[in-house]
Amino acid sequence: MNFDEFKISNQLRNAIDELGFTAATEIQEKAFPVIASGTDVVGISQTGTGKTLAYLLPLLQDLKFSKSPNPRVLILVPTRELVTQVVAAIESLTTYVTVRTLGIFGESNIRLQKEALAEGQDLIVATPGRLYDLILARAVTMKETKKLVIDEVDVMLDMGFRTQLNHLFDLLPDKRQNIMFSATMTEEVNELIHDFFHTPEQITVAVSGTPLDNITQASYKVLNFNTKINLLADLLRDKATYNKVLVFVSSKRLADYLLQKLEESLGSGIGIIHSNKTQNHRLRTVEEFENGSIRILIATDVIARGLDFQKVSHVINMDTPKYPENYMHRIGRTGRASEKGESILLYSDPEEDAKKEIEALMNLTINELEFPEETEINHELIPEERPKEKQGSYGKQPKLKPKVKDAEKKAKNMKVNSGSSYKAKIAAKYKKPKTRGDKRQNKRK
Repeated sequence: MNFDEFKISNQLRNAIDELGFTAATEIQEKAFPVIASGTDVVGISQTGTGKTLAYLLPLLQDLKFSKSPNPRVLILVPTRELVTQVVAAIESLTTYVTVRTLGIFGESNIRLQKEALAEGQDLIVATPGRLYDLILARAVTMKETKKLVIDEVDVMLDMGFRTQLNHLFDLLPDKRQNIMFSATMTEEVNELIHDFFHTPEQITVAVSGTPLDNITQASYKVLNFNTKINLLADLLRDKATYNKVLVFVSSKRLADYLLQKLEESLGSGIGIIHSNKTQNHRLRTVEEFENGSIRILIATDVIARGLDFQKVSHVINMDTPKYPENYMHRIGRTGRASEKGESILLYSDPEEDAKKEIEALMNLTINELEFPEETEINHELIPEERPKEKQGSYGKQPKLKPKVKDAEKKAKNMKVNSGSSYKAKIAAKYKKPKTRGDKRQNKRK
C-alpha cells in the first residue's frame, strides 16, 4: 500500500515525502487502521519491519493541539538509545505539526527533565525506571494519558522492568488505549496482555525466526576467537564492500579486547558501545556510526534490539548467541525495510550446537564459506576458551586441631565456672550469697 492511501493529514504526508518513504511495510499497513480505531493492539513483528512508524502515524494523526501541560501519549521503551531514536522519528514526522515531545531516561539530569515537564508536553518517550521516579516526585501527572505504547516489551521484561510497568499501569487512567509491539511472544508477555489489555487485536507479521528475504546469510568455521579477529580484520580491509559494518560480540570484555586488536590492524574509524560506556559516549558513537564518521561499530546485545541504523552493509557475529532469537535480532540491524543486507556468523567447534539451534529456528541452513588461506591462524586461546582448572586444596597444608587426651578433656568439661574470685570468697565466708533482700528480712526479725 502506498502512503497516499492512508487517511493522514497533509502535514504528516509532506513529512513522509521528505523522508523518502513511498510504500508502507506490511506491519504499517495492517496496524494503522486498527490503532486508529482506538482498539487495544498487540503487534508481533520481527525487527526491521517498520514497527516504529506503524504506531507513530496513527497516534500523531489523532493527536490534536492542546494547551494542557499533561502528556496525552506515553511511549515506553527499554533503553536510552531507543528513547533518542523514537524522539528523532517523532521530530522528523512533525516538521509541519506542533507537538511537544520529551525523551526521558536515566543517567541524565533529572532537574532539567523536571523543568521540561513543567513547561508542558504532549508526548513522552521514556524508560520505565526514570519515568516512575519523576511521577513519584510529582514532576508529572499521567491523568490525561489516553494512549500507551510499550515497544520491545519482551526486552523490557527480560531487563527486569515488570515491577515498574505494574506500578505505571496503576498510575495511568483505566480508560486508555494499550498498544504493544514485540518480536517474540513469551509467557511473560502473555501474562502482561492478560492482566492489563482489553480484548486486544493481534497483528502478526514476520515473527522472530522467520529470516528476512533481503538478508543474505553466510558463516565461517574458525578455530578460536583470536583467529576470528584475524579473519575479521582481513574482511574489513575491503572498505568498498564492508562500508558500514556492525560487529556483535557477547561480552563487554571481549568487545574492548576486539576494539584494541582491530585498531592495531586497521587504525581509526572504529567505535564501540556497551553498557559500561557513559550515556554521552553511547549517544555520540551511535550518531557517528549513523552519519558515517566511523565505518565499524563493535557492540554487545544492548543495541541488538530496536535501534534503526540506515544502510548497514554487514552484520558480523563474532560468536554464536546462546539463544537463537538473539541471532535474529542481531542480523535484523541490516536489511531494514526494503534494503539489502548481509550477515556473517563466525563460529568454532564449541558453538556448533548453538548454530544448529539457530538454523532449526529459521528452518534454514546458513551457507558456509571456505576459510581463507591467507588468513593467519592464531592458536592462542582467550580466557573464556581455556579449560577450566578444578580448584582444590592441592599444595596447601591443612590446618590440624591440637590433640587433647581423653582424660584431660573429661576433667576440663567437668570443671564448674565459679564466677569471679570475689564472689567465691563471699560464698565461702557466708555459705550463701548476701543480698539486700536478706538484709531487709533480717531487720524485720
